[in-house]
Amino acid sequence: MEVLWSFVVGIFVAIGVYLMLERHLLRILFGLILLSSAINLAIFTAGRLTPGELPLIEVDGRVPADGFANPLPQALILTAIVIGFGLLVFALLLFYRAYMETGSADVDDMTASEDDK
Repeated sequence: MEVLWSFVVGIFVAIGVYLMLERHLLRILFGLILLSSAINLAIFTAGRLTPGELPLIEVDGRVPADGFANPLPQALILTAIVIGFGLLVFALLLFYRAYMETGSADVDDMTASEDDK
């Protein structure tokens, strides 16, 4: 199952990088969102995908029993989702401000509107 999800992560990364190489700011933003989602999915896949019981440690043990998923990547992903949402909102505000200042969402048009000093 992890191999399938690894291919899905690879496809998401490829599409995200492709979108980030575009000239339109919204496509760059969508590429950034897709790339962060792909990284979250890669971290989740690295923690093993196993259905079953909770990964509780027994009284005399130090680690969960074999076959259980590691809960640490899941906690890291929750943090990454919150940080990614904050980054998305900040990038949307920057996009809106740049669009209002230049009147275009094309990166080349934005650099052409700068004053040469």
